[in-house]
Amino acid sequence: MARTPRTAVPPPPPEPVASGLPALPRRSLGLKLLLVCALAFLMSIPAMMVFGLLMDRSNRAESVATEIGALMGGPQTFLGPVIALPYTQPQSVLDASNGEAPAPRATQGLWYIFPTEGRVEAATESEVRRRSLFRVTVYDARLDYRATFDMEAAARDLPAGAVPDWSRAEIVLGASDARGARADLTLVLPDRTATLTPSKLDSTVSLNPSEAPSRRSEYATGSELKLFGTPLTATDRAAGTLSLTGSTRFSGASRIAVVPFAGTTEAVIRGDWPHPSYNGGFLPTQQGEADEPGFAASWSVPFIARGVPAEGTPVDLARLGQSELGVSFIEPSNPYQSVGRSLKYAPMFIGLVFLAYFLFETTTGRRVHPAQYVLVGLAQVIFYMLLLSIAEHTGFDVAFALAATATVGLISAYAGWTFDSRAQGVRALVAFTFLYGLIYVLMRLEDYALLVGALASFAAIAAVMYFTRKVDWYGVTGQDSKGVL
Repeated sequence: MARTPRTAVPPPPPEPVASGLPALPRRSLGLKLLLVCALAFLMSIPAMMVFGLLMDRSNRAESVATEIGALMGGPQTFLGPVIALPYTQPQSVLDASNGEAPAPRATQGLWYIFPTEGRVEAATESEVRRRSLFRVTVYDARLDYRATFDMEAAARDLPAGAVPDWSRAEIVLGASDARGARADLTLVLPDRTATLTPSKLDSTVSLNPSEAPSRRSEYATGSELKLFGTPLTATDRAAGTLSLTGSTRFSGASRIAVVPFAGTTEAVIRGDWPHPSYNGGFLPTQQGEADEPGFAASWSVPFIARGVPAEGTPVDLARLGQSELGVSFIEPSNPYQSVGRSLKYAPMFIGLVFLAYFLFETTTGRRVHPAQYVLVGLAQVIFYMLLLSIAEHTGFDVAFALAATATVGLISAYAGWTFDSRAQGVRALVAFTFLYGLIYVLMRLEDYALLVGALASFAAIAAVMYFTRKVDWYGVTGQDSKGVL
């Protein structure tokens, strides 16, 4: 009987000969750390996409606020009583036909005379108007004016050769938007009470914006004022000192401001809004609370500080915009500003959460796949979406509590599932609760946010260095032999 040949068994490979070279690493925690850092950076990209969503919602809120505010008059700026005096200035020019004979030509101009002393008082009553999720602060303001003119010195600084036309002169006041008028503009003069109508000399004047951007609000970027006037009579002109008073009521939104219309201007603005922000060319000389809640602020602007002569052209009138005295009615709990500030720290906090997972991984020896890091990163991105969407309904504080509680609970439970350890889940809960608490603190520490964030980042890196001080980063010695990559 034929015998079946036996298959030869290959001999075992020879043992590697020691050559003095290190064995190939079976696992490299160093490479894994680099991968985790790269994933943290990549997960910051969708967080920045949430920032784009935030800007879209913020722009929509501003658009709605502008629409509502426009119906109420918008941010209002007021000009107190000044005298507008038209004049004619003859000139001689060469006749274009022969180039020799001078032909007379007259130019028309407008000269503004400011009172020597002026005072304006504004009292506001505020309310919040809403449209869908968006809101804007509107107000109703009563304004009272007082002004004193030195008629004996008036028009002494007219341009050379100018001839004033006193028969057409007017006493004018200005306001940003006449749609906000709730009562007629009236002036009480020595011989009469006048109701102002649109000026016949000049319908509008554009004020220059403040030259100090850090001292004005987003609205103080220059105002176009509508001018209203009443004729200056011969009796008014004959008075050595012309004193007058006036009053009106206007509605507006978000901001109210007056310009220092007199040589020496005093202004008082008071209201019931609890969160005023003073801006413009000058800060109040005095400020305090009138009624709880409320505010009261007063300004005193001397002639030398105003930087505009006692009388001048429309250009000089426009320069008064550089010295606006304004109050903005701000919302301190604006959810878009708070969420925007939190998004600025998103890359840092995503990285800190990833570092925490990496520490759990190195101390437990449990494998964590890069896809699991991506899931944790997506949970943190969704945290900011939750924060934004809830904050539009409840405000930032409540929204942060709800979104942070949900996110911390999720990624802590996921840590327990990943490492198959309830103890690791509890450790993660403590660590992430502290981390998200730090985020909230940074949102509330405006002056010290950078310092606290830098110290927290330093402490996190120091902790990673300490807990990984004995880790075999190359994986040559076989420590932590459970694969990671």
